[in-house]
Amino acid sequence: MSHQVAIVMSEVFLRRLTPSLIPFVRRELDYRILSIHRPIPELTKLLHELRPNALITEWLEDRTEALLERNPELPTVIVDTDYTYPGVVSIDVDDYAVGREAAQAFRQSGLTSFACLGNGQPYSDQRVEGFRTTLKKEAAFDHHTVTGFEETRYSESFLQASAPLQKWLDELPKPVGIFAVHDPLGRFLCGACEEMKLRIPEDVSVIGANNDELVCGLTHPMLSSVSIPWDSIGEAVGNAVQRLLNGNDPGSSKARLIQPGGVVMRHSANHFAVDDPLLRRVMIYLSERMEDSISIGTMCQELRIARRTLERKFKEHYRCTPWEMLCQLRVNRAKELLSNSNHPISLVAELCGFHDPERMAVVFKRLAGMPPSHYRKISES
Repeated sequence: MSHQVAIVMSEVFLRRLTPSLIPFVRRELDYRILSIHRPIPELTKLLHELRPNALITEWLEDRTEALLERNPELPTVIVDTDYTYPGVVSIDVDDYAVGREAAQAFRQSGLTSFACLGNGQPYSDQRVEGFRTTLKKEAAFDHHTVTGFEETRYSESFLQASAPLQKWLDELPKPVGIFAVHDPLGRFLCGACEEMKLRIPEDVSVIGANNDELVCGLTHPMLSSVSIPWDSIGEAVGNAVQRLLNGNDPGSSKARLIQPGGVVMRHSANHFAVDDPLLRRVMIYLSERMEDSISIGTMCQELRIARRTLERKFKEHYRCTPWEMLCQLRVNRAKELLSNSNHPISLVAELCGFHDPERMAVVFKRLAGMPPSHYRKISES
């Protein structure tokens, strides 16, 4: 006999989680989908009529808690929040780590001025804090908050930059790297910069979060973004529902946090946006040959560059050596594969140019603070 599971969420979240929830249908789960934007009394009535065995919902202020109050006995999994409730499983991406990934990507670019564009939501504050604390006191930092990006209008794009936002952008030291806490804000920021004749990424480098291809790919210039492992989150949600239906205790009272992947670099923020043609050539070379066994000496010969000159320029602009930059590019790629694929670590090492899993483990731990196996484990936990 199949179990009926009500999914009460927005279309945006449903689109993200659906690929990972489909396999659970084979385990006799039958989903019933309701929009979380329906009036609460209407949702309550529909849930009473459906009489589901479990509930999957996302967290929205003044809505999710109302649902819980009206359905206290219903086994429930909430996605996209680290808020916890008695008897309920909460699953979320680690939002502090999302901010950290954006900061680390910007640090590699050689920028010394940074800012955040937030929306005042709890996850926004956490992402901003993760970004700020990663940078510490090594660079200039500023923060601005805008409103008007409710979930009902996630995919829409029509807001105009306000006078305070334009003033804030105008006064930021240039060039500046700005982390927008989610992709619609990043798209909005790119539009505001275009209106103000600010060049992207030369004057303003932009990184969003969620890596939503329908937003990033339809933004001009295409938006760089922190990758969120929606497949891992969806699988964690499905497994949690299955355990609740089997009568298991919800377990830990803490939210289950999934680690983000690295930053997917597109045109709005990249290491090629430098005036020095030599550095552009080298960064293109390193990015295109990342999977190969690259020797810095061989690269200098092929590009006809003096190694001492190259290392001096890297230290001045990126504050690292060419080899350190290559290692960071490889680790970023490894993070993405570890979070978003089931490839064995040996294959991840090969695809990222390390070739030797032990070598990758040493470099990965030095740059990410943990071994690749642990990074994958906390991404799946």
